[in-house]
Amino acid sequence: MSVGVGVEFAAVVVDIREESRVAGRQRWQMALDRTEFGAGDVGALEAVAPSGVRLIVPVLSIAVDAAGEVWHVVEKPLAAGTAVTARVNAI
Repeated sequence: MSVGVGVEFAAVVVDIREESRVAGRQRWQMALDRTEFGAGDVGALEAVAPSGVRLIVPVLSIAVDAAGEVWHVVEKPLAAGTAVTARVNAI
């Protein structure tokens, strides 16, 4: 269920896996320690690199595996352990 525009929360990336690789383009799935994203939601994850550069990673869709774990589909993954500010329906 979609939670609506404007939901923001803090989380940490806990796992990353490759979803697909087609014609040199990769898509990844990232699991967070908590999420407010639901089916049909898109949004963005924001992190700050050690250099101080702000990184914005669009969340293109949400996938739920057989175990019920929510995965955030992205084109550029962040490393496990990265703290993020997540914004639901921000794109």
